[in-house]
Amino acid sequence: MADEGQGQGDKAELKSLIDAQGEKVRQLKANKSPKDQVDVAVQELLSLKKKYKDLTGEDLSAASARKGVKKEKKSDDKKENKPPAKAEEKSASKEGEREVKKQTRLGLEVAKEDNLSEWYSQVITKAEMIEYYDVSGCYILRPWSYSIWESIKAYFDTEIKKMGVENCYFPMFVSAAALEKEKNHIADFAPEVAWVTRSGKSELKEPIAIRPTSETVMYPTYSKWVQSYRDLPIKLNQWCNVVRWEFKHPQPFLRTREFLWQEGHTAFATKSEAEKEVYIILEHYADIYEKLLAIPVVRGRKTEKERFPGGDFTTTVEAYISASGRAIQGATSHHLGQNFSKMFEIVFEDPETQEKQFVFQNSWGITTRTIGVMAMVHGDNVGLVLPPRVACVQVIIVPCGLTASLAQDVRKALMARCEELCKELEAAGIKVKGDYRDNYSPGWKFNHWELKGVPIRIELGPRDMKQGQFVAVRRDTNEKLTLDLSSASHHVTELLEKIHHYLFDKAKKDLDDHLTVSHDWKAFVSSLDQKKIIQAPFCGEEDCEDKIKKDSAK
Repeated sequence: MADEGQGQGDKAELKSLIDAQGEKVRQLKANKSPKDQVDVAVQELLSLKKKYKDLTGEDLSAASARKGVKKEKKSDDKKENKPPAKAEEKSASKEGEREVKKQTRLGLEVAKEDNLSEWYSQVITKAEMIEYYDVSGCYILRPWSYSIWESIKAYFDTEIKKMGVENCYFPMFVSAAALEKEKNHIADFAPEVAWVTRSGKSELKEPIAIRPTSETVMYPTYSKWVQSYRDLPIKLNQWCNVVRWEFKHPQPFLRTREFLWQEGHTAFATKSEAEKEVYIILEHYADIYEKLLAIPVVRGRKTEKERFPGGDFTTTVEAYISASGRAIQGATSHHLGQNFSKMFEIVFEDPETQEKQFVFQNSWGITTRTIGVMAMVHGDNVGLVLPPRVACVQVIIVPCGLTASLAQDVRKALMARCEELCKELEAAGIKVKGDYRDNYSPGWKFNHWELKGVPIRIELGPRDMKQGQFVAVRRDTNEKLTLDLSSASHHVTELLEKIHHYLFDKAKKDLDDHLTVSHDWKAFVSSLDQKKIIQAPFCGEEDCEDKIKKDSAK
């Protein structure tokens, strides 16, 4: 915050902040944002205008109006000497175009509730999460999004290693013979399998597939490794990429031709061991969404038609996207039974009967789709909203009041205090960054980091420094808090936890409000029209499921 009585520099700085805040209020209103967000933004605008009046002794709106009158008079005086109207309009048009382009680069141009697809595209590009690539359906994950995947990876990797799971890596290429071994499994993936058919200009004798999943890659090796019950269980996981050549409309993170994931493949001597693991893994997936991404999920079991090809049953966690009124699959954990072990001859000798037994297997995976779901659930009409536990920058520090008239020693002291605060927060385990760029105004920086979804913005100026305080602004609610500088790490740590719980509770309420149970067809169809998630009993037969889908789509 700028000190009072620092002259014209402070006046210009305040005017810049007021203009930025005014634009924010207009954008929130235009996008029909929630009333509480608009009210907070309006209060901040009024507060800035009051400071301007206290500093200058005049009301900003009145001063602006007088300036406008002067400009009009000048315009009238010069009217006769102006070039032809057509040329003037052309010039004004060009200038207007430049202004629009400048505005477009900074903020979102469409509201989430008006055009979800376009909103999503703008959020993930303008928040610097992805960059488009020249191969359709493939995207560049920029550091801002890849860091989220790293957080998920670190959490899940730690949890599965506690279970005795080890990481490994198998080749990405699959022979046609291996794919053909499990025809039922690969049938559902067949349209999505990408094939390598040439090496340079030479045709390969036999085309090689790029893995759409790794059951057929890994299980021939499992059959070599397992001879005795002593070789079990096998608990392996790999972090890798897979390719599924989707023919549907691709969407970054949500439906892509290449994506990152982990895939776990385990083998047990008994069915009970295998089934127990299925549900343990499912809970770890639920924890990723709920404890890291602040997204509530519904745990469930897929229908026979939707279960993993070749498996006995599939469990899933599903998230709810209120803007679309649809659920989205978050992660799956499959019990494969003995289907694959029979196909690939993965057998062991039973220690009691000395008979050959087929192993029981599981496979489970979670993908970078998580990042897209997070953006969809928490993002708003200002931009991305990052849950603190996966944000690579949890706090951004923006020095304020650095005007041309500010004394050099005060400027240096402020910058030093910002850097000191940064170190204090880092020592407390907080991911913090200082934005000390001198070619952007504080107002521009505020908008930039809000668009990128940083959970907390800290504003620190000369006046704050003197009073031993700082201003913290929450990204999720836009609430401004004036806090004690001497206990900053305590306040910020506490605030980050509050933000996580607020985001989760808000999403949970949204889910609960749209979750319903239907026992008759009329209520079922009515709930679908209201964009609700429906829990309804049915016989489980595939023909019946097809009929429900067909009739409910009418």
